[in-house]
Order: sequence, then structure tokens, then C-alpha cells
Amino acid sequence: MPAPVVLNVGFYNYVLTDKIIAMVSTESAPMRRMVQGLRQSGKVIDATQGRKTKSVVFTTSGDVVLSAISQETLARRLTEIGHAPDDAEEAEE
Repeated sequence: MPAPVVLNVGFYNYVLTDKIIAMVSTESAPMRRMVQGLRQSGKVIDATQGRKTKSVVFTTSGDVVLSAISQETLARRLTEIGHAPDDAEEAEE
């Protein structure tokens, strides 16, 4: 069985990539209100280590993960994870 593929959302906190639905910015007021509502309902996993929340990762379980890393950076990391085997094969040639 292959090892699960995970995304580093900062500070040695990881999310299974096959459980990610969306990664969004917290710049808008509606998103901040949504996060507050989810926080009150206990559906928030805070992975910011006390830093400013820059992105929200929505999961298939209905939980959301708060990250101090921008969604652009997380998306880049996710893309790099998807291309890792191809890069390894090219390096062998």
C-alpha cells in the first residue's frame, strides 16, 4: 500500500491531499465570518501556530484547516507534490 500523500500547511502540520476540496484566501469579510461560524461549531483545525491566518483549506470531512501560508503557496506545493514522481524519473535519465 503506497504511503499517503500529504500537503505541508505550515509548521509541520499536514493535510492528506486526497481529502482537500478547496483552498481559499481569508481576505474577504464573508470568508472571515464563515471561519468564525465554523470555529464556534468546532469544525476548525488551527494550524497557524498563533500567526495571521492567510488561507483556509476545506476538507471532505467538513472540517477546515487554517493556515498561515497563502493559498497560492499551498497550491504551488500541491502541484509540486503531483509532479514529484515525474521529476524523479527525469533525474534518473
